[in-house]
Amino acid sequence: MSLHSAPRILIIRRDNIGDLVCTTPLIAALRRRFAEGWLGALVNSYNAPVLDGNPGLDGVFVYTKAKHRSHEDSLAGTFWRRLMMMHKLRRMRLDDVILANPSAQPRIVQLARWLKPKRIIGFGNVKGLDVSLPLDRADRHEVEDVFRVASIYGIDGPPPACEVFARGAVPVAPTLTVGIHISARKPSQRWPATRFAETMRAIAAQGSVRFMLLWSPGAEDNPLHPGDDAKAREVMAEVGGGAFGLPGIPLQVPEERYPRGRGPVTVMARPTQSLPELIAALAECHALICADGGAMHLAAGLGLPIVCLFGNSGAYRWRPWDVPYRLLQKPSLDVADISVDEVASAFTSLNLSRPTP
Repeated sequence: MSLHSAPRILIIRRDNIGDLVCTTPLIAALRRRFAEGWLGALVNSYNAPVLDGNPGLDGVFVYTKAKHRSHEDSLAGTFWRRLMMMHKLRRMRLDDVILANPSAQPRIVQLARWLKPKRIIGFGNVKGLDVSLPLDRADRHEVEDVFRVASIYGIDGPPPACEVFARGAVPVAPTLTVGIHISARKPSQRWPATRFAETMRAIAAQGSVRFMLLWSPGAEDNPLHPGDDAKAREVMAEVGGGAFGLPGIPLQVPEERYPRGRGPVTVMARPTQSLPELIAALAECHALICADGGAMHLAAGLGLPIVCLFGNSGAYRWRPWDVPYRLLQKPSLDVADISVDEVASAFTSLNLSRPTP
């Protein structure tokens, strides 16, 4: 089947933040290929802000998983809104529905079939697919794996960079601003607070710099939304700042709090309650130090150089895409075995420009 020059294409990607970021190169390529076509995305309320302001999309359709609904939303209301959205998509007479997760997804195929598109494109030998790409994850980045869909539309060449667009960010300051993101979902990705603080001091000793301390707010033992307030307090105490100060307000830690040869450190405490807040905060940084996770991929989508710490996750498949980066991973697959000197040296090797103090 050959498509006309203005097809109606819906991309479905309903999983995590990083997965959706890694799908944005495909979105950009399809937009360039079909400038007059309609291109939309079906995502969930958790990852939807990744696509805010994306110029490649004509529409973003968002559904809320039952576990993500607010206290004000009833379960019946959540399902009713989802049903109305699906009816709207069905009436659009889609040409193609792309299941952009490079794995077998029989349940999503059933959902796509209900939309009655002319074709359903996906991965694996799944009943109901009209075009199936083989499951082959060997030696491919997630971006490259998803981008295999582009070949169906005659798009050649490597995938472009990931794209994330910030809303509400302030202009980047002239002083080198380094994001320090301390939150991580997996235990093997959680670097100790003391090492983050020591790394900040080591980098500050090299020249003029300020840090933006980023974390998911809340208590560590919250069963629904565990946070890192306690860890952030520990980092600030180790750096010498004590309490947080006001979020987003620079805290100048006095020089006398440090050993000889260590300069003062400027730290902005920036807990991010929502994904748009995290994207806006990252957009105010020049670089990021973090563990593998959603924040890392968002930073890559914003074009930031990154020092990333990998624990028990696939570094080749999930490394930052198409930005300068330094990746640290130990044979133990635990970031706790990565030293401060290794992280500080990795940051220095990025050769980021900064004013002479």
